[in-house]
Amino acid sequence: MNLRRLTLLFDDSVSSWALEARLLRWLTLVWLFVGLVMLFSASYPVADVRQHDGLYYFKRQLLWVLVGLIVFNIVVHLPLHKILKISHWFVIVFLGLIFVTLVPGLGKKAFDASRWIALGPIPIQPSELIKPFLVLQSARLFGQWENLSWRVRFFWLGIFGLVLLGILAQPNLSTTALCGMTIWFIALAAGLPYKYLGGTALGGVLLAVLSISIKDYQRKRVLSFLNPWADATGDGYQLVQSLLAVGSGREWGAGFGLSQQKQFYLPIQDTDFIFAVFAEEFGFVGGVVLLLLIALYATLGLIIALKAKHPVYRLVAIGVTILMVGQSLLHIGVTTGALPTTGLPLPMFSYGGNSMIASLMASALIIRVARQSSEAEVVPLREEGEKRRKRRLFQKK
Repeated sequence: MNLRRLTLLFDDSVSSWALEARLLRWLTLVWLFVGLVMLFSASYPVADVRQHDGLYYFKRQLLWVLVGLIVFNIVVHLPLHKILKISHWFVIVFLGLIFVTLVPGLGKKAFDASRWIALGPIPIQPSELIKPFLVLQSARLFGQWENLSWRVRFFWLGIFGLVLLGILAQPNLSTTALCGMTIWFIALAAGLPYKYLGGTALGGVLLAVLSISIKDYQRKRVLSFLNPWADATGDGYQLVQSLLAVGSGREWGAGFGLSQQKQFYLPIQDTDFIFAVFAEEFGFVGGVVLLLLIALYATLGLIIALKAKHPVYRLVAIGVTILMVGQSLLHIGVTTGALPTTGLPLPMFSYGGNSMIASLMASALIIRVARQSSEAEVVPLREEGEKRRKRRLFQKK
């Protein structure tokens, strides 16, 4: 591979890409740039007090972005069939790591959830890193569903079930729901029978209800979502502060860097509630612009899916679109009080290296689908001329 292609500025092959691939590449970079600017603003007060360096989280995020962009550029230049051939190994490895997080002493806890494995100073969150590979393996399974035996089908459906149960046990209901919905919609797009889809959806709802019934803190979150003002200083505190931030933005916002809620009123404002800070600083207009950016991403993703000739590649494009857009809308829904409070990062915005790498890889996959869909198999003129000459000689004989 040409090393120049691992950098954004010196990749001379971009001009030959399909229009949708080029547009989505620039849209991803714009999304990333805006997210970094917002993270700088949202994380500065917390970093200044906790780490005595206001740029602490921002600088660490830049390092993760560099790693993510290297992964991004490798994926956009790697044939998709090669990535699909190894996707199942990554799913199995990350599945094992998800269950490792549940082992006392190995899993790293935060907010009563064990979701990380600490490799020295580097935190690994398998439930984030597995997302793009779940899309790939789901597309591979459901795109070839009719040609597979029931033994293979049940095996991978079982693996997907273990992934969801492992994430749910951490506990991480929001990521479980996102991964489950992504797999389900890929199956729906592949045309699986409605009786299977309906039964799976019902089972997912029952599992979520069971989890909420068992986990006391999840039940409190749902109840506080219904009426956060009833306990504004207790279980409803986080959502109340988020709503105050969003409402304080009014039409045009308080201005970049001028959020009041990020001054230790709004908890975890640089991750799970970063949109609230964005809405306070850029207002209703800024929120609409961000939603339009996400809508444009969704539109390009669906166009790429429709143009894809290979059924598996089409499902990859659909899966990535659902993953990126769905996660963004769920995050915004939580911060605005439209959905129960859950811990779900906003792609490209929230602090966290695992989420950043997963988001950039997912975007690279859909760009790769766009590139391959536009490539035609061209027979060289010299080779075609030689075939015609041999055909004429054969006819003369």
